[in-house]
Amino acid sequence: MTVMQTTAVATEETPQAPTRTDICSAPPPRHPRPDGQDQYTISEVVAFTGLTAHTLRWYERIGLMAHVDRSHTGQRRYTNRDLDWLDLVGKLRLTGMPVADMVRYAELVRAGESTYGERYELLEATRRDVLARIAELRDTLAVLDRKIGFYAQAGHRYETERNGTR
Repeated sequence: MTVMQTTAVATEETPQAPTRTDICSAPPPRHPRPDGQDQYTISEVVAFTGLTAHTLRWYERIGLMAHVDRSHTGQRRYTNRDLDWLDLVGKLRLTGMPVADMVRYAELVRAGESTYGERYELLEATRRDVLARIAELRDTLAVLDRKIGFYAQAGHRYETERNGTR
């Protein structure tokens, strides 16, 4: 799971003019083929992403993916841009974002720059939900650590008593 955080960073080219840089996201995945030679079949995308062909078709049907180009024989042909989008969708799924919200986000992206505000609000709300889940998981982890510590000490005491050493 990736929590997005941006910060103003001055670059070497423009040391006085900081740009917004994402400091917490993973670098974009390397594409199997360079742009311009990036025509992937559905089976290749299945292999790259781990998604099923059924899921890819469903994403397209519900509007989570933009229209996928087709070959002259009608087969879907995915591009590097499609792979990038699927990577983002996978991250959004990991956040627990409802499918309806992911579809809404996809619609906003397709609608263009005028929707930046709505996209921001949607992602910010998701970020708050993720941070709340992280806090819950940290609390849960602390409980597990206490229990594990208890059983580790109890097991050591049991072994010591069983072997007759103290």
